[in-house]
Amino acid sequence: MKYLKEPDYAHGQQARTGILLVNLGTPAAPTAKALRPYLKEFLSDPRVVEIPRLVWWLILNGIILNTRPKKSAEKYASIWTTDGSPLRVHTEKQAKLLQGWLGEKVTSPIKVEYAMRYGQPSVTATLAKMKADGCDRILILPAYPQYAASSTGTAFDMAFAWLQKVRNQPALRTLKHYHDHPGYIAALASNIRDDWQKNGRPDVLVMSFHGVPRYTLEKGDPYHCECQKTGRLLAEALGLEAHQFRLTFQSRFGRAEWIQPYTDKTLEALGKEGVKRVDVVAPGFTSDCLETLEELAMEGRETFLKAGGKEFRYIPALNEHPQWIAALGQIALENLGGWVRLDDERNADEAERQASRNRALAMGART
Repeated sequence: MKYLKEPDYAHGQQARTGILLVNLGTPAAPTAKALRPYLKEFLSDPRVVEIPRLVWWLILNGIILNTRPKKSAEKYASIWTTDGSPLRVHTEKQAKLLQGWLGEKVTSPIKVEYAMRYGQPSVTATLAKMKADGCDRILILPAYPQYAASSTGTAFDMAFAWLQKVRNQPALRTLKHYHDHPGYIAALASNIRDDWQKNGRPDVLVMSFHGVPRYTLEKGDPYHCECQKTGRLLAEALGLEAHQFRLTFQSRFGRAEWIQPYTDKTLEALGKEGVKRVDVVAPGFTSDCLETLEELAMEGRETFLKAGGKEFRYIPALNEHPQWIAALGQIALENLGGWVRLDDERNADEAERQASRNRALAMGART
């Protein structure tokens, strides 16, 4: 194997611990031209689409990549901001805020970066940059609280593929999931309560998670179960009874059956049942993106109101909520054990040194 060129090394260079926050990805622009390579990279991943390769290659290159880019570009254009893709903007801000939060807790050198599994900045390029910056220990921190082979799994695949090409490998840790972490659940609940304090409470809260094909559940993917646990814990934190919330799945693609109940069908049913107000939140998305801002906030609203509902609200994702940044920092620290030195540990060491000195003085030692 031909290894990647090692970055320049200076003797005495201080080693760093790195954290790589990985999100799914985004096109570079809301255009068909930018969508085509993005969709090709995304939909060519065998973890995303588990159809026999030859059959899927013909479908993807013969049909999908000739029709879907234009349609997807129109949807992206409806949520694009002056700063660019919402997903990238929020993920970048989260990385910067996490760097600041950890900077107040950790005394050893630490560097937080972000990357996209599909699109830019890529996982491999960012890992190479972190290595060049002196990171000899790196934690891969997915932006997905619930593990799925098609999200978390493929992010790890990319990191490990890069590691195979590196001669002087950094130590690598991965964080599989945090779907039931108390800090994550508390941040979700706080984010929702903040919205309810301003806008009142709904008749029904719909918790919409990204969907996956049903066969992934049957093959052993834990995603469905982890979404269910997140929903149960969140409902308990909010004090909701069973009739006050629904847990659903969105973003299905193709003709195969996906895990149910479906978000759009649930919103339609609630509207027809005479439910006046529905709030929708997406606990599995830590940053707002196409699936939340367009599919839920726009298409979901239209579906519910058209079916007879009176009021629809989409509650934003965690994004830069202070309690979420603190929870993300705590989750990171719990997975950096032995790699970083905390400020309170330094204070404890100083206290122990002072106590030892006092004991020695009491026994007659000279200063």
